[in-house]
Amino acid sequence: MDPCPFVRLTVGNLALKIPVASKPARSVVHPSLSPCFCKIKLKNFPLQTTVVPYFPPENQFPDNQLQTLAATFHLSKADIDKLAQKSIFSAKPCLKIAVYTGRRGSTCGVNSGCLLGKVSVPLDLAGTESKACVFHNGWISVGKETKKDSSARFHLNVKAEPDPRFVFQFDGEPECSPQVFQIRGNIRQPVFTCKFSFRNTGDRNQGSRSLRSEPSSSRRWLSSFGSERERLGKERKGWSITVHDLSGSPVAAASMVTPFVASPGSGRVSRSNPGSWLILRPGGGTWKPWGRLEAWRERGSSDGLGYRFELIPDMSAAAIVLAESTLSSSKGGKFVIDLGGGSGSNGRVTPKSSTSPACSPRSSGDFRYGLWPFAVHQGFVMSAGVEGEGKCSKPRVEVSVQHVNCTEDAAAYVALAAAVDLSIDACRLFSQRLRKELCNHHQELLG
Repeated sequence: MDPCPFVRLTVGNLALKIPVASKPARSVVHPSLSPCFCKIKLKNFPLQTTVVPYFPPENQFPDNQLQTLAATFHLSKADIDKLAQKSIFSAKPCLKIAVYTGRRGSTCGVNSGCLLGKVSVPLDLAGTESKACVFHNGWISVGKETKKDSSARFHLNVKAEPDPRFVFQFDGEPECSPQVFQIRGNIRQPVFTCKFSFRNTGDRNQGSRSLRSEPSSSRRWLSSFGSERERLGKERKGWSITVHDLSGSPVAAASMVTPFVASPGSGRVSRSNPGSWLILRPGGGTWKPWGRLEAWRERGSSDGLGYRFELIPDMSAAAIVLAESTLSSSKGGKFVIDLGGGSGSNGRVTPKSSTSPACSPRSSGDFRYGLWPFAVHQGFVMSAGVEGEGKCSKPRVEVSVQHVNCTEDAAAYVALAAAVDLSIDACRLFSQRLRKELCNHHQELLG
């Protein structure tokens, strides 16, 4: 399999020095007492906002400082080509940063922050698909300089690194048992087939079924994931999708192990009682759990799909949360796993589809401490783009090359993408009708 070229543009190591004014205004709060922030903008990409740490004027930024990411942009070749197009306003693409003092947000409709100054970093992205490039690393003046007071100083590191990925596209909706193609430029090559099915409702242990036989130890272990909460009433259960290679061998699967059940008094799957999937990989003649995806319907104005994905290192170790966020139930969005700690996104991502921030204990950034089995690798892992309710969804899956060593690796991410897409339907309000492919005689068909 040949990967597609991608570039990861990162902004990090932010710091701000502001000299003490000779006659400070009483109304001004010094940045050492109130956090500063900045807004980072790249053409054709959503604005990103992050806190900027204050640095005492007498201190120097350490040369051996570990990279602390503030923002990440993931660029495909098409994105790079668009940025490289010359315009009458600019010969080269630029990363634009506006630095503010005070707290971000607004009070009574008025922005709380006070603009300190703006920074523009020119970007020459030619060749960055194959070679890393640092565009700026160090201090830069920001704001106005007067006769009495020197200007503020803003520290940042901006660099681009190659981030090749395998790209897969479902040829149809997962519940229609489609083929999956690998995409490279204009070339589409079939690599997997999917088989959607319903488990026998009496078989609650399908997730552990062996490829040819079903060891009793696996049955007992998998049954603990979903059997206790199955109950009568409104529920969607038993969905399963198996990914096969072109020879017909099963190489990954996603199995619904906890039913998606309407919470009492409502027609929605609640966060307190989510449905869940196991992502399975073959090993030793049996299916072995690799990851677990939980999904629910958020309440309130967002009315989005909430999700949490955790890695299952082995049967004895505790699961590790890699991603927890929401995406729009009506518009769809992107499910993302990124170990870099930045809130990277591109122009196709909805505002509610970003991963947890690096500082969150539930963020994939936690794996810089060696919890992730592939801790030697940082950065982007995978993404899956899905459509919203009622729309024809053919998930597009991107997987970092450094996380794929065999066909089964790629297939596991494809199965995860299918589970995310199917969760959009599993979390639909129970007052709404599901398409026929998702209904069998054990489920209600509202009409």
